[in-house]
Amino acid sequence: MRVLGHDKLCAVVAASRAQAMHRQLARALGQARTIELRLDWLADDREIDHFLRKLKRPRPPVTLIATLRRLVAGGRYRGTIAKQLFYLAEALRAGCQWFDIEVETIRRCPSELIDTLLGEGRQLRSAHFFRRMPRDLERVLGELKRGRPDLIKIAAQCHSLQDACKLARFARGERKLIAIPMGERAVAARILALRAPNGFAYAPIEQVTAPGQMSLEELKSVYRADHINSTTRVYGVIGDPIQHSLSPAMHNAGFRARRINAIYLPFLVENLADFLSSIPSFGISGFSVTLPHKRSILKHLDGCDRLASEIGAVNTVVVRGSGALYGYNTDYVGVLRTLERRLPLRASRVLILGAGGAARAVAFALAKAGSSVCISARRFSQALALAKAVNGEAIARPRLGQQFFDAIVNATPVGMFPAVEESPLEERELNCRLVFDTIYRPELTRLLRLAARRGIETVSGVEMFLAQGTAQWEIWTGERAPVTVMRRAVLAALAGERNDLRRRAKQ
Repeated sequence: MRVLGHDKLCAVVAASRAQAMHRQLARALGQARTIELRLDWLADDREIDHFLRKLKRPRPPVTLIATLRRLVAGGRYRGTIAKQLFYLAEALRAGCQWFDIEVETIRRCPSELIDTLLGEGRQLRSAHFFRRMPRDLERVLGELKRGRPDLIKIAAQCHSLQDACKLARFARGERKLIAIPMGERAVAARILALRAPNGFAYAPIEQVTAPGQMSLEELKSVYRADHINSTTRVYGVIGDPIQHSLSPAMHNAGFRARRINAIYLPFLVENLADFLSSIPSFGISGFSVTLPHKRSILKHLDGCDRLASEIGAVNTVVVRGSGALYGYNTDYVGVLRTLERRLPLRASRVLILGAGGAARAVAFALAKAGSSVCISARRFSQALALAKAVNGEAIARPRLGQQFFDAIVNATPVGMFPAVEESPLEERELNCRLVFDTIYRPELTRLLRLAARRGIETVSGVEMFLAQGTAQWEIWTGERAPVTVMRRAVLAALAGERNDLRRRAKQ
């Protein structure tokens, strides 16, 4: 069912100048058949006039929605209600089939006047809650239903995944209701809402107009959100922060290549209990675990493989048919595949920086491969504990400059985007043949740059990231991973980020 227009994905066109709006509209027409025109983003009435005068009715089956949201409703338009209604009527005459009118205007304007001025268009009546989820959704819906609009929209800020689940459950029983979860914690929920018959999502061409939006290009190219349906299997990655993860690009490329009806999404998770309780509602089949949850997830599992239990950290979880959670550690595989091609591990002395979940996987992998493992961490007590677990040696930071290692492995987040100018070690402390940084964003960290300056061989975290990720993919799907395709997707995403940074630096 298409609740509005022809697609469940609605391209959002928003700019301060009419000329820029028309440029965006031209791009949108090539990517979507349902388009929202955010007239309130235009700088003033003159720009609105200019835009509408040059607006040409697009050929069917394109549907245009005119939106002129006032400040009081969370929009940008500073004019009166009378001016708002006038311009919405002009938009309908210029070719828009729908108009979005918020509840704040409805409360102050007789329905008869709206029908007289805007009766030729189809009405989407909306309520936006940018601070929090309303306590009484039934009351909000009842108010919006007055006057029999063609469609109703409730958009609400979600401070937890449970908020997003609540909004989705509420929408299931209302055929004419579009429910939009907002906020960074609801990014995945926005996409998963598309599985429902009345699912709908707004996606900007350029300007983000609400918290938690993804661009139309990203939704279609990375997530294939325009193909999601009720039978789509759901996977994801949980962590904090999570917005810059490359895992979605990698895993979704694999699903596309093997023609598997599945999607992999980022879940910003601060509270594990909040995420775990939402698994049945979202229908999640498996998920990756990253910072800071690799160790704390263990107490929530129904079981895990022996190696993950020994390491004391999990980065991969399968949700079994009964709802039971079973954990694995594929970081271990990633370490071995990355380093065994470059070092004779059995004869090597390796320093590991860090003592968290990633460091534990590295330490156990190298110890089992026969390496002499040394640990250095910010808290020496944690370094001692990990060193004891792998029959290794803990080394205090001041002693590092006097030691030599075959390899140094950074298993801390120091140097990770956006703190790209940080390094866990200084150049004088890099007394080794090889430096391996498990960080993959940026691909070339400051630590690796320092090592290269000294003529030391370097290994990017991209190698480990791909190795552990393809192992995850195979655990979930039971199929051989399309490694070449997944690698290409990761490298393309990294190249795109570098190009974006260069463009911003020039502006």
